[in-house]
Amino acid sequence: MKKIMFSLVVIAATISLVSFAPKAKNADVVNFKVTAQKSKVDFTGSKKSDYHTGYFPIKSGAVQVNGGKLVGGSFVIDIAGLKVTDAGGGEKLQGHLMSVDFFDIAKLGFGEASFTISSVEYTKADRATIKGDLNLKGIKAPVTFSAVIRNADDKGFFAEAFMPFDRTLFGINYGIGMVDSEVQLAIHIYGTK
Repeated sequence: MKKIMFSLVVIAATISLVSFAPKAKNADVVNFKVTAQKSKVDFTGSKKSDYHTGYFPIKSGAVQVNGGKLVGGSFVIDIAGLKVTDAGGGEKLQGHLMSVDFFDIAKLGFGEASFTISSVEYTKADRATIKGDLNLKGIKAPVTFSAVIRNADDKGFFAEAFMPFDRTLFGINYGIGMVDSEVQLAIHIYGTK
């Protein structure tokens, strides 16, 4: 009987110790450096009679992942490096987009934009609502969009987002009525450890 009581006391003590022991952390936060050569922001701008396509390179950045989930990050967009990709727009449109009518890249600080993630809320295993602040043309504004987190593991990071972007929020008002105020964006972010 004493052996049984002693065994029960040992079992109870063990359960108590395990129950109140601090839980191990999930995984540590892992930083992925944005791969500038592959990352970019594609755009499609429309007007009454046509549309134009192009992209902005991503200059630099990093994303943070914890337990295979995106938890934060930021990146710099090279506005001055914009390229128009449709034949109808060409260099003429590219020059116009760089002018005071649109991005005014000659003005100090306007050649880059930055985005910083403030929160990430997963809605599915690979889908998340991302909130953050976009700083463009000296104007900082909150932006929210849905993203597909395609990969976030030891092999690397890859996410995409497809969204409408209201250019007028950043003082880009040229041609309103003829040129749509919403530009369609496709954001592609790659990262490596």
